[in-house]
Amino acid sequence: MFAIFKRELLSYFRNPTGYIAIALFSFISGVYFINLLTRGAINISSEITQMRSFFIIIVPIVTMGLFSEDRRRGTEVLYYTNPITLFDVVMGKFLAAMSLFFIMFINVFIHMIMTKILGGVVVTGDWGTVIVFFFLAALFVALGCFASALTDSQLISAIVCFVFILVIQLVSTFASFLETGVVTLLETFNIVNSETANAIGSTISDAINWLDPFTKTNNFRYGVFSVIPLFFCISIAVFFLYLTFRILEKKRWSQK
Repeated sequence: MFAIFKRELLSYFRNPTGYIAIALFSFISGVYFINLLTRGAINISSEITQMRSFFIIIVPIVTMGLFSEDRRRGTEVLYYTNPITLFDVVMGKFLAAMSLFFIMFINVFIHMIMTKILGGVVVTGDWGTVIVFFFLAALFVALGCFASALTDSQLISAIVCFVFILVIQLVSTFASFLETGVVTLLETFNIVNSETANAIGSTISDAINWLDPFTKTNNFRYGVFSVIPLFFCISIAVFFLYLTFRILEKKRWSQK
């Protein structure tokens, strides 16, 4: 596993991918931090929350070549001939991508240090958003691994990952839209009274939002910690890593 991890992590810096991801993350977070600084209202939680919105761009960049590039070059056959398990391959690549995210996040740690130096306060909620950031990153990186294992094209892998993340980010918006639509429909045709219609709409919205990792982890920024949202993120990440493993295993048997 370590050999795969080392190779993949170093590969980020043998081509522009790693530098582009780090530069993009640093630029966006830097602009947001400077904006907060000029207003005299530094809020690390707000900065990290904003950076989570850019998973839709950064994750596809980081993960698009994890498996698709090996498949395009034909070097994926090494997974099946070397004395390593497919589990080592999947985890090695996943941990390499997560390590790159940690390197990118050093920029935010610097902002936290600067906040303290300038007399600001780093509260419990700020550390809560840090924890959530990496758990959400693990979820989306695992999704990116799955997308990369589906194809030998980095572009298609990036597009598939982009669409998946976009759908997840729009879950809460869809839930709100559906709630409004259901309530309006029930009230328009007098199917039930207004109170019952609102209750039904709220129930539907809550059921859909249960699938939204952003909504489930939102309370961390206020210093309210819970194990269940983190377990949810890890469970989804494990699910996509398992699917990635199964795809590679299927390819192994198809070559025999």
